[in-house]
Amino acid sequence: MSPRALRIGLPAGSLQEAALALFRKAGYDVTFRGRSYYPTVDDPEMECMLIRAQEIPRYVQDGLRDAGLTGYDWVQENRADVVEVADLVFSKTTRRPVRWVLAVPHDSPIKKVEDLEGKRIATELVNVTGDFLRRAGVKANVEFSWGATEAKPPLLADAIVELTETGRSLAANNLRVIETVLESTPRFIASKEAWSDPWRRKKIQDVALMLKGAMAAEGQVGLMMNVKVTDLDTVIAALPALEKPTVSSLSDKAWVAVNTIVDESVVREIVPKLKDAGARGIVEYPINKIID
Repeated sequence: MSPRALRIGLPAGSLQEAALALFRKAGYDVTFRGRSYYPTVDDPEMECMLIRAQEIPRYVQDGLRDAGLTGYDWVQENRADVVEVADLVFSKTTRRPVRWVLAVPHDSPIKKVEDLEGKRIATELVNVTGDFLRRAGVKANVEFSWGATEAKPPLLADAIVELTETGRSLAANNLRVIETVLESTPRFIASKEAWSDPWRRKKIQDVALMLKGAMAAEGQVGLMMNVKVTDLDTVIAALPALEKPTVSSLSDKAWVAVNTIVDESVVREIVPKLKDAGARGIVEYPINKIID
């Protein structure tokens, strides 16, 4: 371990594997042994610890971790005074933001937020829910839920505020959504103390750059091919490129090499079109990072 090491909090639990996979794709070989909460990383200037995402903002704010990966929801819930370095859209099942929604049983008479006046709401996101209700001018009893929140209405609560990615779990529990309380994406955050230190700030920015590069490359692949100069315009027209393709001269002046980045989902559709347009020697290759 270097005398100077950036102390990073990584989320334990449901986002653990996704977070570790992201760091690995960004170029950091993060591994952990058994039940240890201290993963090892091949960068001697980094020290990682697995912490519940709900707690990371507080530990970063208090300077116990220099930086951490957590959700915007938990930054807001903790009212954490931290530096938001990067917004990283990833989750267990989707790249869309997750939502905290206000939900009630399908047969509940509650139709809108105002109908919650004096009602009982169960949620893990107590502070955010309270702020939401105050903005709506509604007074209700918001209580912390220790789990199994979707099972509590109607016997233990009139409504819940719960996290959803696909909505399937809410539907399975006969719940309908009234309104979205908060949208959240993962954030790479830093303590103000670490951000004010030149060495730690530069290290945090470097890590964020690599993480964003790995996210930008997700679902993207590279394509390279040889094209006759006379067919170049037709081939380029068939390419839905992330940027303008790179065109390089070959030893045979009648041919050029074309290199570009495309969404992996369209490869099977455009490769036949590229071949029909005159492209030859088409090669698909993986992309780990895209750095703007």
